[in-house]
Amino acid sequence: IGFGIIIPVLPRLVMEVGHLNLAQATWMGGWLSVVYAIMQFLCGPLAGNLGDRFGRRPVLLLALAGLSIDYLIMGFAPNLAWLFIGRLLAGVFGASFSPATAALADITPPADRAKRFGLVGASFGIGFIIGPALGGILGEFSHHAPFYAAAALAGANFIFGLFFFPETLKPENRRSFSLARANPVGALLAARKLHGVLGLAGILLLWNVASMVYPATWSYFAIAQYGWSNGMIGVSLACAGIGMAVVQVKILGPVVSRLRERRTAMIGVAVAAAGYLTYALVPSPAVGLAVVIITALQALVQPSVTALMSQRAPADAQGEMQGFIGSLNGIGAIAGPLLFNPALAWFTGPNAPFYFPGAAFVIASAFALLALIALAMTGRVRDQVAGSNIPSSTGA
Repeated sequence: IGFGIIIPVLPRLVMEVGHLNLAQATWMGGWLSVVYAIMQFLCGPLAGNLGDRFGRRPVLLLALAGLSIDYLIMGFAPNLAWLFIGRLLAGVFGASFSPATAALADITPPADRAKRFGLVGASFGIGFIIGPALGGILGEFSHHAPFYAAAALAGANFIFGLFFFPETLKPENRRSFSLARANPVGALLAARKLHGVLGLAGILLLWNVASMVYPATWSYFAIAQYGWSNGMIGVSLACAGIGMAVVQVKILGPVVSRLRERRTAMIGVAVAAAGYLTYALVPSPAVGLAVVIITALQALVQPSVTALMSQRAPADAQGEMQGFIGSLNGIGAIAGPLLFNPALAWFTGPNAPFYFPGAAFVIASAFALLALIALAMTGRVRDQVAGSNIPSSTGA
């Protein structure tokens, strides 16, 4: 909710504090996303390794407290410099996704992880039902108000976790902290020792770049292509959240049970690629809203590929694997805005050869098609490589 609540108002907040027009704000919004993504890339393995050493609970609580303060910084930001500071801190504390998913892996058998990771995705979906809708409403009063609400929600989550969230990592599954492994390069070197992980990582990276078209450009695209208000942008994101929640709670489990993770991911990627092209080529608000709902099937992708990678990691390196995945997400989040925002800004700016807000979605569709081809060429990951059967990363 805290993340989704700020999305509808961010473009106009950037325009307000930076005194920019929409095309300029699109460029600036891209750089704000890049700053966030760089910190996610750097801090994902660190958070995951800290969780493997000290447990998931203290890392998550520290991150929630930091996010609450960060949202206040952004809410009171008087200029673009403070917005950049806020996004930098959001990337640091937002790396808590690694220990959060590792906590779920701690208590879930390998064969069931796609379904459980789907529940995490569903929680994001529910957040995208409530968050953008609430942010759109609050944004009609002030572009700063959603940030204050997000700070309050993060603070409440911290208090809840302090009293009710138990530690999930057993003492016997903890390992010593190694700075050499708690960084993207170290995480990559550790991951390459696990059979098949690097190929899956390449697929996930392609998908991460493609799917970044939504957080990087959707609010700007919706204004340029459809002329939507803050409220309508919030409604569209709420529709996406409803679709994601339904897909990951009701559809993901049965589809994975029948088709397994790889083919399930292929379905989601194929639907997304088609949907992105439809956004680009059909400038109809009604069609756009319909595609938002249909492309919710892309929510099948992330938990399926993440589960395939998690199944190949030992119990004492689940945090490290999730940190590595977090770094892959960070790379995608760096590349996405650098590709998509300039394309959108150029084709909606005064120097464009023709007006084409859909340029970013054409690029995203190309990356999704590459991920689909790679998935089709990848052999099915066998159940016998489940994480419970893999030796400890320390050799114990």
